[in-house]
Amino acid sequence: MTSLIEPGMRVRLPAQPDWGIGQVQSVIGDRVTVNFENAGKVLINAARVFLEIIEDEA
Repeated sequence: MTSLIEPGMRVRLPAQPDWGIGQVQSVIGDRVTVNFENAGKVLINAARVFLEIIEDEA
């Protein structure tokens, strides 16, 4: 999954919808740092947690 995620992408954590939309800050192996609107910066283990990629609207 982390091979699809790159810094700058916008993502959502379905398990925590109240966190809002986040922007990926860094990806190191399975560790993804995301800055969420309502939760701040969170380190996520993408091997264990699903991040939904938000496609940019054209």
